[in-house]
Amino acid sequence: MEGGVNVHDVDALTEVVRWAREFLVPGHADLGRTGPVCPYTQASMRRDLFHLDVRHGTPDLDALRVRYAEWADQLDVTERELLTYLLVLPDADPFELDALQRKAKDEFVASGLMIGQFHPSCDEPGLWNRNFRPLRSPVPLLAIRQLLPADLPFMFGTKGHLDSYFTRFAPALPARVRGQLVTRLATSPDRVESVRDAAH
Repeated sequence: MEGGVNVHDVDALTEVVRWAREFLVPGHADLGRTGPVCPYTQASMRRDLFHLDVRHGTPDLDALRVRYAEWADQLDVTERELLTYLLVLPDADPFELDALQRKAKDEFVASGLMIGQFHPSCDEPGLWNRNFRPLRSPVPLLAIRQLLPADLPFMFGTKGHLDSYFTRFAPALPARVRGQLVTRLATSPDRVESVRDAAH
């Protein structure tokens, strides 16, 4: 943790760890599927690959993306998939945090990473229950981890994200086929529902 830590930072970190254990690890009645809210958290914690940091002010996400990639390069494939970094931002304004995540996501996805925003008023709906709010946390934070094949539903809405996803996970597909698939998924009104159904 850079720049030392104060009692308020400790309280924020403690609250985030409690939320991760009590909300992300178990299932939830409103989730819309069986299993934990986040399938990766418990395994990440067990392998000591669940890292937290606290910052005040606007973080340098470009530097953080490079730093995370350097950490990941030191791990084997299995550990790399579980490497989770939560940047706890106690002072962050939710609206500004949403905007910061949207702006950063292009570069993160292109680099093979996911970045998600969590805060008390986050209105992003769940994939299996649109009335469930899985990204609500007691303290504002950004979560960073590897981009995984199961992340396809999170790529919709931006053609560049789909391009990056298929370039990474479907390299055997001819570029023309990948392009057609990206266009079709990006423009299909029922694309999320189709992927959700396929996941069951």
